[in-house]
Amino acid sequence: MTTETDIETDATLPQGPFALAGPAPKADPRALPLRGDLAHIALAGSYFVPHYAVPQPRAVMPGGAPLMTGTGEGESEIVTLMEGDSFEVLDVTGGWAWGCLSLHGPVGYVRVDRLETP
Repeated sequence: MTTETDIETDATLPQGPFALAGPAPKADPRALPLRGDLAHIALAGSYFVPHYAVPQPRAVMPGGAPLMTGTGEGESEIVTLMEGDSFEVLDVTGGWAWGCLSLHGPVGYVRVDRLETP
């Protein structure tokens, strides 16, 4: 038989993967496809964000493409993607695709015109 005291005790204990039990570990933004607003669907059980995206693989066009830390001026190149590499697109905004080479990175931005259309 459940008593009122049992219910109160159960409600105060942190439960589930997103329990408010202390600070969450900080992820390296260049190693995991995780932003404050969006994450790779494979991270759904580990990180809490408002939206999760299923990656849309796109091949890098001939000539390759730089993978950048951001879309603004002064951003740095993380690595050069080679022709034919499969880039997992998670978001497209203003001519830039944000995504990763794999779930474990690297993560960054590529110009959409450097990726083959689906």
